[in-house]
Amino acid sequence: MMKQFWTQIIPLPRTAKRLGLTLLTATVLTATPALALEYTEADAAAGSFGKPTSVEPVTVVGGSNIYETDVSKNAAYIPPAFGSPMADMPGSGERLTPNLLTGGYLESGTASSGTTGTATVMPPAAEMPSNSGTTWSSGYTAVTSSLYYKDGSLGTLSAPAIGLSAKIYQGTDNAAMRKGAGHFTETSIWDGNVAFAGHNRGVNNHFGKIHTLKNGDTITLATTLGTRRYSVYSVRKVSVNDVSVLNPSNENMVTLVTCVMNQPDYRWCVQTRQK
Repeated sequence: MMKQFWTQIIPLPRTAKRLGLTLLTATVLTATPALALEYTEADAAAGSFGKPTSVEPVTVVGGSNIYETDVSKNAAYIPPAFGSPMADMPGSGERLTPNLLTGGYLESGTASSGTTGTATVMPPAAEMPSNSGTTWSSGYTAVTSSLYYKDGSLGTLSAPAIGLSAKIYQGTDNAAMRKGAGHFTETSIWDGNVAFAGHNRGVNNHFGKIHTLKNGDTITLATTLGTRRYSVYSVRKVSVNDVSVLNPSNENMVTLVTCVMNQPDYRWCVQTRQK
């Protein structure tokens, strides 16, 4: 009877045995210090490294030597409209700077060398305004309160070749150019050199395409004093510090100025003379 009793109570459950084994193992591991392995690694032989995979060669269509090919914005194209017949044709599209030749010189003028690394661009003599058939005037008409329309504008400027039609507002600050073309306050509003500035990007990018105008394209200026039509004779880049394009003139002309995309040191300048 006693033997049967001990047989029933002495054997330990399996979980208790496992717990005891776990405690014993933990005690042994704690008492045994951990030693770091020591090893040496020989340097790799020179030249055994592979080529970097993050550098991909630039492929220029039609270029024989990529190091002698102009890949700057001067050679860039604006892609055709998506889905148009020209969309999948290599080399199609509109030049980003259409009046620049391959060498970077302006198509509508000639470059004369000066300080190394700079060029002064002037319109070609054949395209300079001539005295024949032009209207000479006093060269300046001031803006007065009587010249404003009821909506606060001074008139309308249009260029059908680029779809430009914008109202004119006094001043060249953002408030004026958000509404239309801003009039340089130091220039005339009718006789002489009438100069305007406008944005070339964003929602109100009224002057975004003036650099695509060509010689002979028409610009129309309409004010309370009348309407005049002008012919483009010069499209070029000028330095941001070149204010000579705003100088008074005895000849009736219109000057348009806007920024050059990604070239903060330059401005697009379009000049016209009265027809």
